[in-house]
Amino acid sequence: MKFPEIKSHLSKFKVGIAGAGGLGSNCAVALARSGVGTLVISDFDIVEWTNLNRQYYFTDQVGMQKTDALRDNIARINPETIVITHNIVLDASNIPVVFEGCDLVIEAFDRSDMKEILIETMQRIMQGTPIIIGSGVAGWGKSDSVSFRKIDDTMFVCGDESTEVSESMSAMAPKVGMVANMQANVAIEILMNLKG
Repeated sequence: MKFPEIKSHLSKFKVGIAGAGGLGSNCAVALARSGVGTLVISDFDIVEWTNLNRQYYFTDQVGMQKTDALRDNIARINPETIVITHNIVLDASNIPVVFEGCDLVIEAFDRSDMKEILIETMQRIMQGTPIIIGSGVAGWGKSDSVSFRKIDDTMFVCGDESTEVSESMSAMAPKVGMVANMQANVAIEILMNLKG
């Protein structure tokens, strides 16, 4: 299948991204480059200098809301991708509203408690909507430990599932990028199997 056909098919779909940090920003860019029609991006944070080692932002965007900066970057990459932003903290009450109508959702949170809230809310209220989780992105090397696992028809995990970010183990651009692009690849595989 040629890229124009792939892009035409992907343009019919809406993907939610919960978190616009390392995983979320890089995954969003990969999906926009691939031709996904609409991205719904939610994050409450601003771009900081410490984010620039692994997140898809630039020095002149420090201080901006991450969702606004990412929307601007995507517009420069693929102006055909519609970007809907929500500058809020996600919780069980607003997750179904923010991601209503999304064909799938990418989980890109740093904190495990937020991952849990998103997964539980989707399984309870948004049954049938696929979720692609990122788990284990800290450090470098051990590329063969990064993998994809299908839990069931609606839940998928990308990462090494063990190396969590901590004071002694930072997230680095190469591994974060690998996992983010793996999440995007799984999303595209799911969407290419849907009828638009």
